[in-house]
Amino acid sequence: MFNSKRHRLIFRILGSIAILFGFLTLKSGGMVLFVDGPDRAAAGNYVPFVLWFNFVAGFFYIAAGAGLWKKEKWAVRLSILIALATLTVFLAFALYINTGAPYETRTVGAMTLRSSVWIFIALLSHFLARRDESPQTDSNTYFTKGETNHE
Repeated sequence: MFNSKRHRLIFRILGSIAILFGFLTLKSGGMVLFVDGPDRAAAGNYVPFVLWFNFVAGFFYIAAGAGLWKKEKWAVRLSILIALATLTVFLAFALYINTGAPYETRTVGAMTLRSSVWIFIALLSHFLARRDESPQTDSNTYFTKGETNHE
């Protein structure tokens, strides 16, 4: 038997991480994109498509985090989508670097961190959601046949 209270706590922790990560992403990206000040100057050779992707993704981080907090099955799927999209942009960024274009080394570290965090959230939430499935649920759904698993 699985510990549902433990899973609920883990989902809430994952949700909190995602929400915090989202707000920090919006703040840091917004300061570079929309404020002509010290943050933009400190950004150096930022890559616009990476910056815009990360900024827009911040909204999805918050949505996924709120859904994970409530153990919504769509939030698990959104977390997987975020991880895949982040990896895709990371690959595009690597190809961009390969052309010899200017970039900041810290962007490589930031994309590694983002990819790692979202792969972790996606895999753990997927694993826990699968373990919480009841035998009566369809194999392509999480939790119960309804939208959530509120005990």
